[in-house]
Amino acid sequence: MKIQTGKGTIALTTLLAIWSVSMVVSLPGLAVSPILGRLHRIFGHATDLEIQMLTSLPSLLIIPFVLLAGKLSVSRNKLLILYTGLIIFFVSGLSCLFVGGMTSLIVVNGILGIGAGMVVPLSTGLVADYFSGRPRVRQLGISSAISNVTLVLATSLTGWLATVDWHYPFLVYLLPGVALLMTLSLRKYKPDRPAAATIPAGPASPTDAAIGAVKWLPGIDVPRLGGLMLLYFLTTYVVLVVTFNLPFLMQHYTLSSSASGVMISLFFLAIMLPGLFITWIIRKLKNATVFLPLLLICAGLLLIYLFKYEWTIGLGCFVAGIGYGVIQPLVYDKSVRTADSKNTTLALALVMSVNYLAILLCPFIVDLLTGLFGKSGSADFPFVLNAAIVLLMAVVGYRYRESYVFGAPDFSE
Repeated sequence: MKIQTGKGTIALTTLLAIWSVSMVVSLPGLAVSPILGRLHRIFGHATDLEIQMLTSLPSLLIIPFVLLAGKLSVSRNKLLILYTGLIIFFVSGLSCLFVGGMTSLIVVNGILGIGAGMVVPLSTGLVADYFSGRPRVRQLGISSAISNVTLVLATSLTGWLATVDWHYPFLVYLLPGVALLMTLSLRKYKPDRPAAATIPAGPASPTDAAIGAVKWLPGIDVPRLGGLMLLYFLTTYVVLVVTFNLPFLMQHYTLSSSASGVMISLFFLAIMLPGLFITWIIRKLKNATVFLPLLLICAGLLLIYLFKYEWTIGLGCFVAGIGYGVIQPLVYDKSVRTADSKNTTLALALVMSVNYLAILLCPFIVDLLTGLFGKSGSADFPFVLNAAIVLLMAVVGYRYRESYVFGAPDFSE
């Protein structure tokens, strides 16, 4: 079976190998999140900071190694970078099954973040190398969907495994070993260079003058990429309030505490769905492809804030997830278009690094802003605050809907 790439065709096994990399990029910090309370009881001497480091340290270390992998990809063998990252990821995840102390667990999770950071930009970089035009947009959407559905399934699995033994949730960190075996087949295939007729035309592609204008980052249209990074950071920040603050809101209003996990899973499932139909969505929404999803995120957060019923909160999570699920693959595709073929992975690495930066900074930004408004400790104020921020973003998006950052990509072939 041959898969159309916009440059030619590839085998189905090659496509599955590329998908397998997307399967592991959301895992860092995942295994311990459902068992933090259990670990606090097991390691009674551990401080709150030590427990929190199990989830925050991998994300912290991912950021510099995402950027390092992106920079190395310009002049080094991308598959060698990928295999090195997957091996580090797999070995450190395997080690988690056997460690017995909190300090060693923190160290191993930190090393895991290093390996994951080397893999993250290649999850989309491989798509950019093998695909172009409309097929690339579609594959970036599928890549995003695979990442999010893996997150949902693995979270459910780790929660169940934790009831057996606290070591068992780390079994999900063996998935990079599967990805390593599958991607070995990529050594046999070289991505085709696009013919001149298949290069996307029009304002969606940076001009040669724009690409060469910034000497310290050659090959990348820095103003456009910077705009995309800001959009992605702010959008990721506003939706993270669902994962970080929803359990506190459910507890404050004496709603079912177990339901918060279901709501968050629903949120990630909603993020997955648009990725499967992203090219159709872009064709229908055209230059409304960014500001309308921003309005959906705003509506979802307001539903959670205004109506304290489980079904309305679930609906709000779903609506917000749909909005974010449209923007994520769209930002990835536009990021590829800001760079020449040599620097696509570096451009994607820069964009994807702000995702992890938003994860790290979200709790601090929420605390800072709620404090400024005199709402410190409020369970629901972060939702209306972030709804206001994303509404302002939607207004800007509507005003500049013809621009590169807020407009629809031209993937005509």
